[in-house]
Amino acid sequence: MRPVQAVLFDWGGTLTPWRTVDHLGQWHAFATELGGSAAEITEVAEQILRAESAAWDHSRTTHRSARLEDLLTELGLGAEHPAYDRARSAYERFWEPFTLTDPQVRPLWQGLREQGIRVGVLSNTIWSRDYHRALFDRDGVLHLIDGDVYSSEIPWTKPHPEAFLSAAAAVGTAPERCVYVGDRLFEDVHGPQRAGMRAILVPHSDIPLEQQVEVEVRPDAVAHSLAEVAGIVHGWNAGVTGG
Repeated sequence: MRPVQAVLFDWGGTLTPWRTVDHLGQWHAFATELGGSAAEITEVAEQILRAESAAWDHSRTTHRSARLEDLLTELGLGAEHPAYDRARSAYERFWEPFTLTDPQVRPLWQGLREQGIRVGVLSNTIWSRDYHRALFDRDGVLHLIDGDVYSSEIPWTKPHPEAFLSAAAAVGTAPERCVYVGDRLFEDVHGPQRAGMRAILVPHSDIPLEQQVEVEVRPDAVAHSLAEVAGIVHGWNAGVTGG
């Protein structure tokens, strides 16, 4: 077992506390700013949700990524739409309570870095790098990230091995010296293990059935809170040193 030099983290449901989202509600907030009758607003919201759901289904089956801007542009609701800025702001306000960084993240990341371990992020997302980094900056932890990769900026989504190799490269560490931490067996355990990483499962998310992919896999460790991750990694590295 090689020493751990970097720990990479999933974002939604791992670095953010899990909360159930009203997926139609997010697009209703967006569509409301476009104007129209109540029926027209609901119709547009449902249209966007269908397109978004199809993109996520595609990512689970083919592991190809998608971008929010492309999705909206294909529907004629992108940046060229006169109400886009207002609609996008309403959408982001809707999401703000769901994007807050878990309070355990800052001390965890500080502790890992004190051990000389790099910190990285790899997220399946349709949102941009700039948007995610702004969230980390808002919560005062951006400066603790050594490298971050978002599927919206690469061709692949988790669990494709290339997504994890991109994240390892972002923190300047070989994949076999990386550990991945996440809340989903398919994306966050099966995926990194196929790329040569160890995987820590944080099973505290109530993942909707339609988002689950059945897979026979066993994590290298289970952490029942983010705070436990540093101890698990320290134990692995102490075992290597002791050997």
